[in-house]
Amino acid sequence: MVQNVIKLSRRTFLEVAGSAALMAAMPPLAAAEPVMKKKIAKSGELVPAIGMGSWVTFNVGTDPELRASRQAVLQAFFDHGGAVIDSSPMYGTSEEVIGYCLRNISNKEALFSATKVWTISKWLGVRQMSNSEALWGTKRFDLMQIHNLLDWETHLETLLEWKEQGRVRFIGVTTSHGRRHDEIEDIMRKQPIDTVQFSYSIFDREAEERLLPAAAERGLGVLINRPFETGMLFDRYGKKPLPEWSSEIGCANWAQFFLKFVISHPAVTCAIPATSKVPHMIENMGAMIGPMPDEVMRKRMVQYVDSL
Repeated sequence: MVQNVIKLSRRTFLEVAGSAALMAAMPPLAAAEPVMKKKIAKSGELVPAIGMGSWVTFNVGTDPELRASRQAVLQAFFDHGGAVIDSSPMYGTSEEVIGYCLRNISNKEALFSATKVWTISKWLGVRQMSNSEALWGTKRFDLMQIHNLLDWETHLETLLEWKEQGRVRFIGVTTSHGRRHDEIEDIMRKQPIDTVQFSYSIFDREAEERLLPAAAERGLGVLINRPFETGMLFDRYGKKPLPEWSSEIGCANWAQFFLKFVISHPAVTCAIPATSKVPHMIENMGAMIGPMPDEVMRKRMVQYVDSL
């Protein structure tokens, strides 16, 4: 049997080795303390409240060094209690890289695979979703979503057929950047979907007004994209001190502060931050353990951030 040999530069080797040492020094969260899990749709099935997005971060093509670093990130994700991975054909080579990493890591049995259809017409949609199955190496996605509502009526018809046939477990729609809230709310209230995905953060709380209440009313699973505002929250607040009382909700860093605010909302199922660094992944996963803010604490968190 011929084995593929990947040659890494000294810098990448040290990064991957350093990541491995860090992971070895920190026990997996799943083994150390129970992680927060929340209900996905009306099924009652529970998934970890922190997932992984792949926009930009996993679009690294065939570069062996970058693939090796992403493999370390994904391994850390599963080792620390992760399950939900979200991607899209829109994200360049992300699906291909995810598939590569999944073939080369261990401890991935918890995988909850979520991707999207992002094209027009039934024929092109079927072809694209079938291609995603091949790239990930899966025979059935746990969740297939219609990306940014592109030709959603056509794809919803296909997805309902696929769900009935057992080819996909859950179906949903997505939007991002705060766009098209009126249309997505109408779909949430009228169409037979299981999940919805949109943006929500401690900085952008517009979803609290209508989308999150509508999701709770319909019993929909809610995936949250952009919980860090594509890194803007760290640029804006990262050099500011955490409040002394953040230890009351188990926050050791800003990433956990931002994520605990999101996942503590009763209507939110899972936040899907993206990262290309193992230490950042481990910080993110730490948001699933320890005490969670209640409504009083959530207001206190907002007041503190707004005061900075």
